[in-house]
Amino acid sequence: MLKTLVSTLLLSLCLASSLYAAQSTITEAEGYSCMGVDKSKKQTEQDALMDAKRKAVEFASTYIKSETQVKNFALEKDLLAAYAKAEVKIIQELEKSWYKDLAAGDCYKVKIKAEVVPDEKGMERISKSKDVADDPSAPLAVKVWTDKKEYKAGEKIKVYIKGNKPFYARVLYKDAGGELVQLLPNPYRSDNYFNGGAVYEIPAGNDKFDLEVSQPFGEESVIVYAGSAPLGEIEVQTGGSVYQVKTKPKDIPAMTRGVKLTEKKNGGSVPAASEFYEDKVVLKTGK
Repeated sequence: MLKTLVSTLLLSLCLASSLYAAQSTITEAEGYSCMGVDKSKKQTEQDALMDAKRKAVEFASTYIKSETQVKNFALEKDLLAAYAKAEVKIIQELEKSWYKDLAAGDCYKVKIKAEVVPDEKGMERISKSKDVADDPSAPLAVKVWTDKKEYKAGEKIKVYIKGNKPFYARVLYKDAGGELVQLLPNPYRSDNYFNGGAVYEIPAGNDKFDLEVSQPFGEESVIVYAGSAPLGEIEVQTGGSVYQVKTKPKDIPAMTRGVKLTEKKNGGSVPAASEFYEDKVVLKTGK
């Protein structure tokens, strides 16, 4: 059971290791298809969904190409190749309906919010390059780490996050019993917007808690979700100096990815999209 106090948050930590990191782009796309004489309604709906997914990849590729200017030509080529092999995950079906087209007859349209996940191997090669690690012109990357790898009971732990460009973030802590608390933002530190290139410490500033090693022992983790646009909301309630997470763990990734997309106001043709990044540090308790 995670113990939260007004002035102290007791956490049991021992070994920290970076386990998971993923970069993606979230956007919206519409797809269309008409029945004609050779397609069933089900096939038409599937074709419209495939059309929307294809457009989501095109939108994401256009956005990444316009928002990032990787100086290394080989890395730029790897980036575009990774998005060419992207996987599309549907976050939400925003609209879907049948309509009559004067020329084509019965047609179907669907609008989706989708996460475009570039090829993992390609992005891994890019992330290892020194040319993009702290480059604000590269795709969004936000790292999370702790001040050391091993802790003993009673020691206080510091968590750090850093992004290569400005980002919005949510930082969660999962204890050995599976309970979740939101470390940032919290009741005393509401700002969730962070500058690129700066290291942010947790706890620090207006935070009213410490991270102190205590029982129960077991595998725990710190998770950071970050985006270039404001993140989707999850359900939380005040639990002393932090927020207790009430949203079911399985729903948190999708709800957080429900980012608030807005069109650019410069009159350009780039579609609304947001870069997204997720990173996690696993913590194993020990005496």
